[in-house]
Amino acid sequence: MRRYFSVTLSALLLFIASSVFAETVTFTREHTYQASKWDSKDSSRTLAFETVKRLLLEDLGTYLAGETGVKEMMLTKDRVATYSAGIVSEEIMDEKWDGKSYRLKAKVSADPKEIEKTLRTLLEGKYKTEELEEIRKKAEELTKENEKLRRELESTAKPNKRDKKTEAKNVAAYEKTIRGLNAVDWLEKGYKAGVAERSEEALNAFTRAIELKPDYAMVYYTRGEAYLNAGNYQHAAEDYLKAIELKPDLAEAYYGRGLSYVGSGNYQQAINDFTRAIELKPDLVEAYYGRGLSYVVSGNYEQAIGDFKIAARLGHKDSQDLLINRGFQW
Repeated sequence: MRRYFSVTLSALLLFIASSVFAETVTFTREHTYQASKWDSKDSSRTLAFETVKRLLLEDLGTYLAGETGVKEMMLTKDRVATYSAGIVSEEIMDEKWDGKSYRLKAKVSADPKEIEKTLRTLLEGKYKTEELEEIRKKAEELTKENEKLRRELESTAKPNKRDKKTEAKNVAAYEKTIRGLNAVDWLEKGYKAGVAERSEEALNAFTRAIELKPDYAMVYYTRGEAYLNAGNYQHAAEDYLKAIELKPDLAEAYYGRGLSYVGSGNYQQAINDFTRAIELKPDLVEAYYGRGLSYVVSGNYEQAIGDFKIAARLGHKDSQDLLINRGFQW
């Protein structure tokens, strides 16, 4: 009994010590958004939060870019900030709406060592970082479009320039940018849940993003990934198809659908999709490897070896190991 107590006490002291000495950085930002006559409480909150989130990620990115481990990755502070959007979560500390302005205060806390570890994992599959870059780019586009529409609305609202038809069109477009920004926020939430392997939460977040912005290929693509990871190959293929319909040159969607076909045993369809992905993006190394494996299952070993050799030359470790183990030169 005494020995058990001693072990338990040691473990408790170790836990306390690790908690005390764990390095956590916290950044806090506050922003007040002055509402226009076309803003509601909800739209004002969305725009206030988008600004605060951007400022917090910039602060975190600047700090992390100077840290030794992250510095070695040769990432700019902007890229660190972009990738951090898929890792850390902002916590709202206080918010207030007075009918004319929305004040929002939030913070972000993170352990630099944990961020560094996750960043390294993300960089190993560069297509995940490309997704985050695409999502952040979309948020910036929507924010700029929102600002432009607000200026136009203020200009055309003057009595001598009033055009009700144009105003109504711009108001609709303005509201669409708000829905788009909310969709991007749900995309980021889903991405974070996916990184943390909370698959059901990720699926729910991506579904919410689709409801808000059904004309955006990335919302279907990301949910397709979530379905694929959950082993739901039919729904994954359906989402990838929708993403392809909205963005026919999205090579990763063809690759993802190829994987869903592999999962359901349809290897010829998988080969077709991997081939299309390679045509659109010749350096999509995983597509060569996936097509190579599909050729193996289909009994086409010569073409399989050809794909593994290309993947190996592009730096795909599994292909390199496979060729070495089989005695092939790549």
